[in-house]
Amino acid sequence: MLTAEEISRSYGRGSSRFTAVQPVDLDITAGRRLGIVGESGSGKSTLARMLVGLETPSSGEVTFRGELVRRLLSTRTGREDFRRSVQMVVQDTSSSFDPRQPLVESLLRPLAVLKGVTGSAAEDRAAQMVRRLELDPALLRRFPGEVSGGQRQRLSLARALVVEPEVLVCDEVVSALDVSVQGAVLNQLKEFCETSGAALVFVSHGLPATAFVTEEVLVMASGRVVETGNCLEVLRDPQHEVTRAIVTAYEPVAAS
Repeated sequence: MLTAEEISRSYGRGSSRFTAVQPVDLDITAGRRLGIVGESGSGKSTLARMLVGLETPSSGEVTFRGELVRRLLSTRTGREDFRRSVQMVVQDTSSSFDPRQPLVESLLRPLAVLKGVTGSAAEDRAAQMVRRLELDPALLRRFPGEVSGGQRQRLSLARALVVEPEVLVCDEVVSALDVSVQGAVLNQLKEFCETSGAALVFVSHGLPATAFVTEEVLVMASGRVVETGNCLEVLRDPQHEVTRAIVTAYEPVAAS
C-alpha cells in the first residue's frame, strides 16, 4: 500500500548541508508490522514523517496505492483520502492539539470529516476508544493543557485509531507513558492491527517494546539502515554494533 523508493532527506546547502536520512526503500503492505529502531538523531523520525507526507523527500518518492503522496496531498480530496487511510501519532503532542478547543473535538472532527460519523454515534465511538486505552472519557471535556503528557499521548493515539486507518505510523508512542500503562497501549496497538489487518510502522529507541508489537525491525544509525530482520532474532543475536548497544541498554528485559 505504502511504498518508499530511494527516499532521502537533507537540510541546508553547500558545506552546511546535512543528510538526516540516506536513501531507503520500504514496502508497507497490508498487515505488515515493521519497527524502526535507533538512537536519538539516527533519522528514524524523519523517515516516518516522510512516509506520511509531513516531510518532503530530498530525493526519491513515496507512493500510496501507486499514486504519488505529494500529489495526493496537493488536493483536498486526495488529502482526505490519504489521511483516511494513513495516520500518524507524533512524539511531541504538546503542539498537536488545538489549545483553544476541548480534547473531544480532536476526535470528533476526524470522525466527521474522514468517516462521516457525527452526533451521538461519534461521541460514543470516541468514548469507547479512550476507554480501550485506559482513560476516563471525562477527560475529553478538558483542554489539552489540563491533562498530563502521558494522557495527551494516549489521546493522540485514540485520535488516530478512531478513524480505523489502514496504515498507522507511531513515533515513540509509549515514550511518555508509565511502565504500567505501556503494556495496555502496546496490547491495544497489537490487537488493532491483528483484527483490522492494518499495517503498522512503530518508531522507537527500544527493541523489547518493538519486538512485542511488531514482527520485523529496521535499525538505523546516522541516517543509514544498518540492520534488518525478524524482531526476536535481532533481539537475541544482534549483528551490528549499534544494534548490540541498543540491546545491551535493555538487557534485563531482553533476557526475560
